[in-house]
Formats: sequence, structure tokens, C-alpha cells
Amino acid sequence: MARNEEKAQSMLYRFREAQAAELGLGTRADRRPKMASACKSLRECERWRGEILRELSRKVSKIQDAGLTDYEVRDVNDEINKLMREKRHWENQIIALGGANYRRNVAMLDDDGKEVPGTKGYKYFGRAKDLPGVRELFQSKKQEEEEENQALAFYKKFMNQGPAYFGDLDEADGKLLEYERQAEEEEWRDEYTNVRETLGLPLDDPIPKIPRGSSASSSPLPSNGPSPPQPPVNAKRKAQEEDVEMDAVDAEAAAPDQAKRLRKAESDGTAKADAIPSNGGPDSIRTHANAAAAYLGFLSPEDLMPPTLPTREEMEGVLLALRKQALVEEYFGE
Repeated sequence: MARNEEKAQSMLYRFREAQAAELGLGTRADRRPKMASACKSLRECERWRGEILRELSRKVSKIQDAGLTDYEVRDVNDEINKLMREKRHWENQIIALGGANYRRNVAMLDDDGKEVPGTKGYKYFGRAKDLPGVRELFQSKKQEEEEENQALAFYKKFMNQGPAYFGDLDEADGKLLEYERQAEEEEWRDEYTNVRETLGLPLDDPIPKIPRGSSASSSPLPSNGPSPPQPPVNAKRKAQEEDVEMDAVDAEAAAPDQAKRLRKAESDGTAKADAIPSNGGPDSIRTHANAAAAYLGFLSPEDLMPPTLPTREEMEGVLLALRKQALVEEYFGE
């Protein structure tokens, strides 16, 4: 009978030992630690990481087997994800011990160059992507991405537009301003004619021009012709200085006259205050009504006077009469 030392030297024993080491089923003393942080040797960490990579390679090849059932595919996919997490722990320990950085955050891309769904967190490998429920997950994510791309393509034509898109250059050539001025004059003539017809005034009178502000008269429309020559800057400054000097001379000459007028106004202030009626009195209201009636010939001053409001006693009398009438109709009928 062979001894244990002789058994350990046999070819079959060494083959089984190598096979167990390849499958990760080594002896108890040579088994991979459960906690990566417990290993303080950089060489050992590199060794255990390489062993995990070999196990991952075998598992990924196994999950492609068409003879596996759906339950076995799910179990193998779970084991692959577990090995991926363990590999990340060993890579962190290698970095902590001053080794190489094997963690590369490179996104997994498909044939179109887009990031594959499921590359972050729990991942699916091989036949696990065709499992019921997983296929719909990939299709829904792909459909959402297509809808987002379509919406982006639709709104992209409205982005990064120039000032012409928002109408900021419509008034640059002056055609729009000329068109608006003509339309404004036509509307003014039509409304003026309608007002005269409504008031019964003769239509033979010439239509006055549309009243415009000082800005409209002072800033004419831009023309395509050459602009008039501008005076030099020095001439402008000299003219302004001369105007200032003339204004000062005129102010000094008019100072005595203004003082005389102020004294005369102070002496006549009380008389004018007595002669002018107050703004809120009936005399001022009558005066304004007469002035308006003189301008509007079809209305009399009485028509332009404010309405007379009933007093409190008159309103109480009207309400009391209505109440009596309602009681009579309620008890005695109509």
C-alpha cells in the first residue's frame, strides 16, 4: 500500500490538483480570501484577480450554450455579476497597495456607437439578453432613445437662429415702415369718414393729416439715397458755444422784466382768485358744458351737464313705495 507522500507524487494526483486550481477549487489553505482587504500582498492580489478573470472567461463561454435552460442562464448570469463585483474589490485593493489601476470606466457601445443599456449596475451577458422580460427592457430603452432623437431633430431647426428669424432685421431696409405708414394713413381716412357720417357732418371738408409726435416728424424714414453732408464737429461746438452766450445775454436782459411781472402778479393774485371759479363748483361745470356745446353743435349744455343724483330721502321713499306695492300684490293680488 502506497504512502501519502507517494500518492502526492503520482501523475493522477498532480493532474487533479492542477484541474482544481484551474476551476478555483484549490486546497483550504490555498483558497481565495472572501475579503479583498484582508490580503496585504500586491502579488497575491494580482494573482487572485487573474484567477477571477479566468473564471469570468469560463462563465461567459458557458452562458452561450444553447442547451441551458432559462433558469440555468439566470444562475450563470448572476454568478458572472457576482464575479464582476469581486473583481472590482480586488482592483480597489490593488490600487490601495500602490499597484496598477485596472479600473477603466469605458462605456460599452453597440454597432451604432450608442451606449448599451444595462452596462451600469446589473449586466446581462450572452443568452441572458434574450430572456423573457429582458428583451422588452432593451427594446423599451431603445424606443425611448429613438423618440428622444426624433424630438431633438425636430427642435434642432429652431435652435441657433440669427436675428432675421426673430424679425429684428425687418425694419432695416425701410420698406416695412413705409407700408405701415401707408396703412396707418388709410385707416385714419376711413375712421375720420365714419365719424363724420355718424355725426351727420358734411363729407366735403378736406381730411386733416394724421397727428404725429415730434419723434415721428423729426426722424424721417431711411432712404436709399445719399445722406446730406454733415457739418464738421468743430463747427457744431462753436455754434453751441455761441448759442449759450446768446442765451445768457437774453436772460440778463429779461431779468428786470420778469421781476416786474412777478410783482404785478402778486398784487393781482387775490382779484384773479376771486374772479376764477373753483374747479369743483357748479359754475366751472356750467362753463365747461357751454364750451363743449359750442364745439358740438348737435348737443346742448344741459345734455353735457352731469346727472342729478337723488337724495337719501328720495331713495328711501322710492324703496318704501316698492315694498308697499309688493305687499299689496302679495295679499290682495293684482
